[in-house]
Amino acid sequence: MQPDFLIIGAQKAGTTSLYAYLTQHPQILSAKEKEVHFFDLNFDRGTAWYESQFEIASSAQNLNHRSISGEATPYYLFHPCVPQRVYNYLPQVKLIVLLRNPVVRAISHYHHEVRLGFEQLSIEQAIEQESTRLQGEVEKLRSDDNYYSYNHQHYSYLSRGIYIEQLKIWMSLFPKEQFLILSAEDLYSNPAAIFKQVLEFLNLPDYELKDYGKYNAGTEKNPSNHDLEQQLTNFFQPYNQQLNDFLGLDFNWDF
Repeated sequence: MQPDFLIIGAQKAGTTSLYAYLTQHPQILSAKEKEVHFFDLNFDRGTAWYESQFEIASSAQNLNHRSISGEATPYYLFHPCVPQRVYNYLPQVKLIVLLRNPVVRAISHYHHEVRLGFEQLSIEQAIEQESTRLQGEVEKLRSDDNYYSYNHQHYSYLSRGIYIEQLKIWMSLFPKEQFLILSAEDLYSNPAAIFKQVLEFLNLPDYELKDYGKYNAGTEKNPSNHDLEQQLTNFFQPYNQQLNDFLGLDFNWDF
């Protein structure tokens, strides 16, 4: 069975929460795992393996012909090879994108990597060294389907927040009507409304959840670093403006 929708990112932008809400809907069937990572990390396993990740959904489909399935892998948005791979295999798939203030997202991403034991540098050092760590990695990923870049996946604090560059690649392949672009801040502040909006996008009936809790939220309590926040705000400002102009939206991400 092929998925009907993909939540493609961004990382640390509420994708786990949204997927948890969606899979509580009686007509949405979960994959074996939320993050299948087929189009980025497991592409060499082939489409038969990917479709096997929806075997449970396929079995249930026989009981409810209106059911749909999907998965949520936030690395998809950022990985340079994924848009073309998805288009080649699932040209009609619906694509859901959650975007979070890139300053907050970068800081949350950093603490996530520290918490997992993948990052030993200070946040200032990690940001300063990002370009060196990522040098040549995109080219290697594009030239070799079997290449895995640890640095590209884990140390892309700033790069992942340049959403305009990522979405332009995706939207050069898929028509805009196949995308639902959402604000993570709106999801956090009014999850019921965003859930309803996603169900409408998926052509499913409304469904009220008993609880809209946060899933996979960071637990760190770190003092604000206003100098760093201002540095990041200045860095992202032109990209955010380009994004607003491109999408015709205003995310109101200014500090």
